[in-house]
Amino acid sequence: MTTLFPSLLAFPGIASLILRIVSGVTLAYFSYNKIRGQGQSSGSNSKTYGKAEMLIAVLLIIGLYTQTVALLNAIILVIKIVIKAKEGKLLSDGINYYILLLAIVTSLLFINPMFMSVDGLIH
Repeated sequence: MTTLFPSLLAFPGIASLILRIVSGVTLAYFSYNKIRGQGQSSGSNSKTYGKAEMLIAVLLIIGLYTQTVALLNAIILVIKIVIKAKEGKLLSDGINYYILLLAIVTSLLFINPMFMSVDGLIH
């Protein structure tokens, strides 16, 4: 296989770690705002919803039940995208962000989430 950096192929788990951390920290930031009552997201901005998102974020960051919480997060993001589309904001700045996050969490369903995760310790 031709690759520019062949030595990096020895660390396939790094990708899942980066994707878990980025999506988890991003979700944690927005859920923290909802918990404080300052949420500005499409859909629910309730504190209860914020706490549920925070739980998903923490589980993503530590890598526990990674594929399950990635699927839950993907469902949440699809709902937010549909809400934005119904508001006529398809492909606006906000929806582009949701689409990128959806791509990230969907990829976590298909790659090995075991590197530096609780899931990896359990198996």
